[in-house]
Amino acid sequence: MLLAIDTSAGTAVALVADDGRVLAERSSPDTRRHAELIGPFLAEALAAAEVDGARLTHVVAGIGPGPFTGLRVGIAAARVIALARGIPLLAVPSHEAVALSLIEGGAVAGRFAVVTDARRREVAVTVFAARLPMPVEVEPAHLVARVAFAPAEGVAAHEVAEIPAAALAHAALARLATGAAFPEPRPLYLRAPDVTLSAPKRVS
Repeated sequence: MLLAIDTSAGTAVALVADDGRVLAERSSPDTRRHAELIGPFLAEALAAAEVDGARLTHVVAGIGPGPFTGLRVGIAAARVIALARGIPLLAVPSHEAVALSLIEGGAVAGRFAVVTDARRREVAVTVFAARLPMPVEVEPAHLVARVAFAPAEGVAAHEVAEIPAAALAHAALARLATGAAFPEPRPLYLRAPDVTLSAPKRVS
């Protein structure tokens, strides 16, 4: 059984069986209350699924792209649970989860872009080719000014406000089934931090 967590946009938690069945989900589109929501959502999902946390076999963390504050909440929670349970932590790019969901649902063919809000009047964009069992990344995640964003000819853009945690778990299951490697569980930040350390001053 997989526990999936994504906080790259809103906050989403899901428990998914290894056959892909969704046992429980909790989500909110709120982009600012990740820290307040993650704990209750985890407890509610476990209770709704009527399962003991001891049955978890993997924890899946969405690694973005997304804002610094939101991403670190979800990844930190996933790390703590995986460490406490002694089970693997699997990192999945959040856009990949959406891409696989679109392909499996028959919503896309050929090349397409997954788009999420990156704040500051920018969007985060990843371009994929529709393939199964896994989408193929054609252009890695990058930032584009919202007013300037225009997908290339033949590329359909799909903007989403939330990353479903169940989709994240399904993407992890696809990687496991194909033997594909997982990325490191590090946040995918597309923007440099606002605060940088200044060089130490020399004292003569």
